[in-house]
Amino acid sequence: MNPMDIAFPNLGIYLENVPKKFTVFGFDIALYGCIIAVGIMAGILLAVHDAKVTGQEADSYWDFAVYAVVFSVIGARIYYVVFSWENFQDNLWSIFDIRGGGMAIYGSVIAAVITLLVFCRIKKKNPFQMGDTGALGLILGQIIGRWGNFTNREAFGEYTDGLFAMRLPLQAVRSRDITETIAGHIEEGCDYIQVHPTFLYESMWNLLLLCLLLIYRRRKKFHGEICLLYFVGYGLGRFFIEGLRTDRLLFPGTFLAVSRLLSLGLIVLALTTEIVVRVWIRKGKMSPLKERDKWDK
Repeated sequence: MNPMDIAFPNLGIYLENVPKKFTVFGFDIALYGCIIAVGIMAGILLAVHDAKVTGQEADSYWDFAVYAVVFSVIGARIYYVVFSWENFQDNLWSIFDIRGGGMAIYGSVIAAVITLLVFCRIKKKNPFQMGDTGALGLILGQIIGRWGNFTNREAFGEYTDGLFAMRLPLQAVRSRDITETIAGHIEEGCDYIQVHPTFLYESMWNLLLLCLLLIYRRRKKFHGEICLLYFVGYGLGRFFIEGLRTDRLLFPGTFLAVSRLLSLGLIVLALTTEIVVRVWIRKGKMSPLKERDKWDK
């Protein structure tokens, strides 16, 4: 394979010269960043659209997006750096170089939730209602943003010869992401690895989840339910997909993947909250949303 090619042999797809970056006036711009930016904008537009449809103030989401984008990027980078400190401890300036990747979605999600709570407290907005609308935008951003991993040749899994198996040239990937299992399947004379395209799995899983959430939002029983279902759905998919990846972020000194544990925690917490609130509604301790409260007539 040529150094910039990517192939899906069992699907009969061979992509030549897939770039990682392009140059404008002598300045290199990473496609990773461009794809993330497109995902962010698409997510904001979806949230604003949903706000209009459900009778909320759309301008509030534009205002929130300004803060959410900044702090989410910072949170995503901090999360990644903290749990892969060995890659940065000898060159602290590399912490600020995000053009080559190195962002963790869970860090972004955590930062976005904290930003939402602070924003709603100051603006006197309902954080649960905004959380429902924001979750739709967030997951769309994740669907698109995962393709930044594709152009960066990262976030792939172990060796596979399944239908979606992906081939990447050895020169295009980081050596630390090549496990013994992957290396053991590199035949003599081959200049590529064949792996699970876990970025694709997660993007497709999130697309399915977004469709289900868009369908269910008319039927939600309380503000915050869409957000809870997002945590359950995304956490479930991420738990299994993370198990395939070779670049898992681990708790220091252990073999425990941070994202898998966090996914389990979010699933348990969100399901417990969902059950408790529904019990409260059934017992009359809390009133369910009326149609006019959740959808603009």
